[in-house]
Amino acid sequence: MATSTILVADDDRAIRTVLNQALARLGYDVRTTGNATTLWRWVQDGQGDLVITDVIMPDENGLDLIPRIKRIRPELRIIVMSAQNTLMTALKAADRGAFEYLPKPFDLKELIGVVQRALTQPNAPIARTNDDADGDEGLPLIGRSPAMQEIYRVLARLMGTDLTVMISGESGTGKELVARALHDYGKRRNGAFVAINMAAIPRELIESELFGHEKGAFTGATQRSAGRFEQSQGGTLFLDEIGDMPLDAQTRLLRVLQEGEYTTVGGRTPIRADVRIVAATHRDLRTLIRQGQFREDLFYRLNVVPIRLPPLRERSEDVPLLVRHFLGQAAQQGLPMKSIDQAGMERLKQHRWPGNVRELENLVRRLAALYAQEMIGVDVIEAELSDTEPAPTAAVVTRSENLGQAVERHLKEYFAAHTDGMPSSGLYDLILREVERPLLSLSLAATRGNQIKAAQLLGVNRNTLRKKIRELDIQVIRGLK
Repeated sequence: MATSTILVADDDRAIRTVLNQALARLGYDVRTTGNATTLWRWVQDGQGDLVITDVIMPDENGLDLIPRIKRIRPELRIIVMSAQNTLMTALKAADRGAFEYLPKPFDLKELIGVVQRALTQPNAPIARTNDDADGDEGLPLIGRSPAMQEIYRVLARLMGTDLTVMISGESGTGKELVARALHDYGKRRNGAFVAINMAAIPRELIESELFGHEKGAFTGATQRSAGRFEQSQGGTLFLDEIGDMPLDAQTRLLRVLQEGEYTTVGGRTPIRADVRIVAATHRDLRTLIRQGQFREDLFYRLNVVPIRLPPLRERSEDVPLLVRHFLGQAAQQGLPMKSIDQAGMERLKQHRWPGNVRELENLVRRLAALYAQEMIGVDVIEAELSDTEPAPTAAVVTRSENLGQAVERHLKEYFAAHTDGMPSSGLYDLILREVERPLLSLSLAATRGNQIKAAQLLGVNRNTLRKKIRELDIQVIRGLK
């Protein structure tokens, strides 16, 4: 069997050396260059079975080279690497026909796995996204942390599909921004994006809001009204806070997803549902299923592609980017241009941000509007954050407090908060999950995503760990080198 030839183009000599050594050890014939011109000449000459290219090179952008390569050699697969770790980079790479996009710094084992897949998987049609996606202006998502990089890669793969997506995350993490990105850069971008917040609609009006109603269908229905499914025909329907949907409406939605059609309230003629469904929730739907508050069959219909948005405290390295973005937005809206000194920025990175990105945005706008100085210092940041922090409770947390004592204190506060009655059922599972998630997440972080080592650290079977990762929807980020 002939040896596969891999063409590597990267301006960084150290990366070329590492890739050359790693791939050559596996028996591949590797040719490396530091510029796009040489890579293009090799491709024109018919050399290479696979291309690995950086985006930024001294003579040409690697993304611009991809369409030229695809025109003369459409079967040649291309892996793109980039330190420009934005959503648009991932989208452009997927749009122009890249087999895979890897942000720098990358995990060498992951890259080798991608190389092996690229050389063995059969060719499939390339899904196109937005040909006009030039420039990074107006990006819906901000962040270059490893957690956000994984989300960008997932989104890039989804743009050419109509797969149903379930977005989970705390309030303020940007769930609607992700839904809008899936629409604005996907195959349905020419259709309407329609959002409906299930928690904000009275129970008796949900079916009418979703499916519309006919004149005379109920008291007050003086004329026919189109529902959100009809309004989003050919586009995307975003079902926000899906965990707050009543059970009877869940049954109706499930039937629509199963049959692909619906009828208006009071209507008889079925209407074809030509929409992409994106759902979102800040609640734990699996707990709601166990409590009988959410249909399990509907969950699996919606949870085709799960995306978990990390809270801001889990990606504090993105805080400076977000701050600069919001300061720029404020200046565009007529507020004075501000900047924050290094000590102030470090203090912002240390904050827990219970309100996540939305809380940070509000703080930045307040700083731009209320303070005269151009450079905001740490003293101002401290004053603002102290004003927003919740009042301390009677309980005193000491450094000697062990885990059992911390759990006991948490539970006392939890019961005390329900002054109007007992908490809802399912408390046992809820507490176990609250302990399990950080335990598994931190263990995986300590082992840099190595599940075998994490299982050994925890003292559990590897299959048990994998099951828990799926159940708790924990994102595993492979260690970066």
